[in-house]
Amino acid sequence: MIGIQEATIWYCKKDLWSGNVEVFNFLDQLIKETKQTGVGYSLAKLNGKSAFNPGYSIAAIPYLTKVVDPQTFRPLFKQDSASCGFTIGDALLVRDDRMKDIKQLGNSEYEATYSIIPTLMTIYRGYSWLDLASGKSTVRIVTTHLESIWDHDVIPNSVLQARQLVEDLKATTMPLIVMGDFNADYRDPRGANESNPGEQPVVGKACPKASSRDCNAYWTMIDGGFINASPDVKDPKNFTWGAGALLDGPDANRVKAAETFGNSFGFTDRLDYIFTKNVLGVRSTEIFGNTWPTGESIWKCGNKDCFASDHAGVAATILLDDKEVAINQSLPNHSRFPIGPWQAIGAALLIFLMWRIVKRK
Repeated sequence: MIGIQEATIWYCKKDLWSGNVEVFNFLDQLIKETKQTGVGYSLAKLNGKSAFNPGYSIAAIPYLTKVVDPQTFRPLFKQDSASCGFTIGDALLVRDDRMKDIKQLGNSEYEATYSIIPTLMTIYRGYSWLDLASGKSTVRIVTTHLESIWDHDVIPNSVLQARQLVEDLKATTMPLIVMGDFNADYRDPRGANESNPGEQPVVGKACPKASSRDCNAYWTMIDGGFINASPDVKDPKNFTWGAGALLDGPDANRVKAAETFGNSFGFTDRLDYIFTKNVLGVRSTEIFGNTWPTGESIWKCGNKDCFASDHAGVAATILLDDKEVAINQSLPNHSRFPIGPWQAIGAALLIFLMWRIVKRK
């Protein structure tokens, strides 16, 4: 199984009246690359449903999200620029020869959302899950991405989402594996005088104590009965976040802090985990993709050595007890809230603004 977070699809449109055209689909690219290795993976599917849960989208809005890229757009639109947007989400990939072993599958949403622009741009988070037969047993597997944005003096959304995840999974008695980007380091929230180069949550009115278990998604999972099946979270060598935005090495603003912590590759925080429950044990676990400029995930981007992601990867081999277990009911299917009156008003204002821009042209 491969759990993906921030599976991104870029789409663009020529003008106001044209439809969206898919330009880059990084999940499809990854899937195609796995086929080249001889051990292919595919997006998990069952009965017409896919284990892909869109997180949030930014629409392609003419004149407002303009991108200039002649190499990409000339063949598509016969012009140098286009308006572009994207969708990111969580996905579960299954090895091709195991696709037939999927028993149940679904996607769900977290109730806690974050609005960057009220009524117009809301970040949704959720998870994808499936039940996979393995020998006599069946294992439930979840991939998720909790909220990264936080506000001072309130409990971070990542914590609220982790609480919901624990609640949704509490009735699962079969072997359970949860993997993802939890956007929580064991040290969060940081004290006022603590080094915090990754700008993780800090103490405030709602979370007055540093490293508070009540304000930390990682500890929420641990206190919810899950076991960390990934390498020691307190060992700086196992930090998973710190690459530069362009992926061409460590973030220059964080290298010195990382070295002070004990990580020589610029990684300053541990945000990514694999959690288990009701399993026999863990045979092996590792962090990969966090060494630069060497390592199995380093690739040539032009004449540079680049990371595959700004996060490191986490891998584990989980041991299951080979005995029959009852397959639990499907997980709750939380849906996004329908559009409300303020969202409708905001959308109407945006359409009016676009109409005025076009009219002036």
